[in-house]
Amino acid sequence: MKYNLQVEQRTLFHRLDMNLIFVIVALNIIGLINLYSATHGALHAENSNLFWQQIVWLFIGWGIFFSVTWFDYDWFKRASWFLYAMNVAALLAVDIIGVIAYGAPRWLNLGFMRYQPSETMKIVLVFVMARILAERAKPEGLGFRDLFWPTVVALVPAALTIKQPDLGTGMMLLFVFTSMVVFVKVKSSVFIFLFVIGLIATPLVWSFGLKQYQKNRVLPFLNPGKDARGAGYNSIQSKIAVGSGQVIGKGFRKGTQSQLEFLPERHTDFIFSVLSEEHGFIGSITTCGLFIVLLFMGFRIASQAKDRYGCILAVGAISVIFWHMTINICMVMGLLPIVGVPLPLLSYGGSIMITTMLCLGVVSSVASRKFLF
Repeated sequence: MKYNLQVEQRTLFHRLDMNLIFVIVALNIIGLINLYSATHGALHAENSNLFWQQIVWLFIGWGIFFSVTWFDYDWFKRASWFLYAMNVAALLAVDIIGVIAYGAPRWLNLGFMRYQPSETMKIVLVFVMARILAERAKPEGLGFRDLFWPTVVALVPAALTIKQPDLGTGMMLLFVFTSMVVFVKVKSSVFIFLFVIGLIATPLVWSFGLKQYQKNRVLPFLNPGKDARGAGYNSIQSKIAVGSGQVIGKGFRKGTQSQLEFLPERHTDFIFSVLSEEHGFIGSITTCGLFIVLLFMGFRIASQAKDRYGCILAVGAISVIFWHMTINICMVMGLLPIVGVPLPLLSYGGSIMITTMLCLGVVSSVASRKFLF
């Protein structure tokens, strides 16, 4: 038994997807360079320690990546319901003893760090959904009865997150759930039903479901100039930063919008705006290209998984990164309303770094075991 374990461990080491690791490292380097520029300067010296904190989070993230790769991903299947229950409990605890930041209680104070349960809920939901969908998948597609229980499981954490209120992360959970369900395949009647429900629900949610500050994020998206110094300020400044970079950019630490602090939250939600301003279209398209390569690698690994659970698990994990990337980049370019969704591997933050590297570690675990039977 000991010999077989040692052989498997050596096999796993040799079967690491080095191309996947190379792309992640490339994005890490771009992220650190960009974050250094966003947090260093005469006007924002108080943020200079964020760069070094991010390096610490990066080391922790890589530790998580290799640790998760080492685990047989079947372990996540066995522990999925326990992890789900723990995360739901943490979301409930946020409502009672959560730390308030940006006007909402979203974090738990653990002493040595602030933990955001809604972030880890993204990958935990993937664990549970992969288990449920792997058992229920049918060649003809899932019907209403098949989707009832998965929908309830997804709506519980999404509702708790939106209640905080954190509409962006709550919608992210629903997007990830939908991506996995669509991948498994659903009947056309379900699509038609959901489309009709969406048309009916949209005006009701707008009138009775959204709070005023949430509406204030949507309205400037439709007409940013209407309140250029208020609700539309962030979107306008972000688009100025992105557009002013032109082809080759203004140069490292020479972006006026970011260095002169016109650009808000430049180290988190608007980190891509800093990249676009300083490195232009070339830097932006290179970064987007690396993300696209990362996504294609994830779907390729999913297609080569040794079982259905591993396939759905990899799709769910990579969809978390896909939705973060898509929403954030579209948001800073004015193609979507401003919501608090950071850019994976580039935005500052421990929670998003841990979640991203955990997702990538899951994909790596599936890749390492595609030939182990």
